[in-house]
Amino acid sequence: MRLTAEIWVSAYLTRLRLADIPAFVVAHGDDTGGAVLVKLNTLDGRAVAFQRSFDIMTGDRKWVELAAGEEREVDATVSRQRGYDPDLWVIEVEDRQGRHLLEEPGLSD
Repeated sequence: MRLTAEIWVSAYLTRLRLADIPAFVVAHGDDTGGAVLVKLNTLDGRAVAFQRSFDIMTGDRKWVELAAGEEREVDATVSRQRGYDPDLWVIEVEDRQGRHLLEEPGLSD
């Protein structure tokens, strides 16, 4: 059984808060089935957006880079994604060290 998007986002924000990494819900998607996009803002004019990818051959889910570069370019990509999917959650993480915790157990699967 998969977690609802709302529960996953809440747990993710809590993990970030415990690591003293600021994060904000930029777009509140569908509570149960909305996809989640994470934008990492390194506060130097650059950013990276991550989305979940599903491998149909193995059934694995993992975070992959959707866009990286100048923050305004990444924001444009995020806006386009929101245009395609109105149920999309967007979480913005702000960390100069580039930490997002998506590779940690429980968040990476």
